[in-house]
Amino acid sequence: MTYWRRAPGRFWPTSMAAKLAAPRARVLVTRPAGQADALCAALEAAGCSAHHQPLLELQPLHALSPQAHQNVLGLDRYRHIIFISANAVKFGMAWIQAHWPQLPAGPQWYAVGDGTARALRSYGVEVFTPGAAMHSEGLLALPQLAAVTAQRVLLVKGEGGRGALRQTLQARGAGVDELACYRRCRPLLSPGELAARLRQWQVNVIMISSAEGFANLQALLGPTETTELKSAVLIVPSPRVARAASAAGFEHVVTAVNASDAAMVQALQERLQARGE
Repeated sequence: MTYWRRAPGRFWPTSMAAKLAAPRARVLVTRPAGQADALCAALEAAGCSAHHQPLLELQPLHALSPQAHQNVLGLDRYRHIIFISANAVKFGMAWIQAHWPQLPAGPQWYAVGDGTARALRSYGVEVFTPGAAMHSEGLLALPQLAAVTAQRVLLVKGEGGRGALRQTLQARGAGVDELACYRRCRPLLSPGELAARLRQWQVNVIMISSAEGFANLQALLGPTETTELKSAVLIVPSPRVARAASAAGFEHVVTAVNASDAAMVQALQERLQARGE
């Protein structure tokens, strides 16, 4: 493992012995509550100082819409069932198993990423994933979803979202339904509270897990507070979020391969190494 010491405006490699005494990269992890422990541990193990402040809260739906309820009852009619996130597995499978204690054998099951796939495999199904391309575009590149004319697709997801997956599958001729099973909310922080925590922790790296998380970061900071952060390193999970961050004026945006813990840590390490030239 290579460790890095930070001096004003510069990083450079240092020894294991010096690591303990050296100032460390101070990283804000923004995953939802209950989903950040492994990433924080990996950052600490890599010689960073990790702080957790969720930029997204997840709330289960206490009741499904009538249409979503019908979609669950007719689960065996679908050729493809796609889970957008591990949260979709957590909340969606609770509704599905309430009506299907034995899952139907006909559908093919899909997960947007490795964490989602692990959660889904725990229910005993074979899962198709896009590998490192953990986003809608990666799923759409799978050969199983290339020719879907007249096939039925169920998207298991949170409320709202981009809509790109649904639109593309419909353009390919599929009949697409949704099972919205949870909602994503902005954390309830008072004005100035997030900025105060960032100053207290002296954060110089922020890890963003999603486009909504980045939007909430902007919404929770005032203009002056945002300006103070624009010199921080921003680790983001996709080119789409990177473009939004650059457009917002962030000066040091690093795009990870995907949103996984390993990819986020690797992106940070590569950034620190590049700064240590």
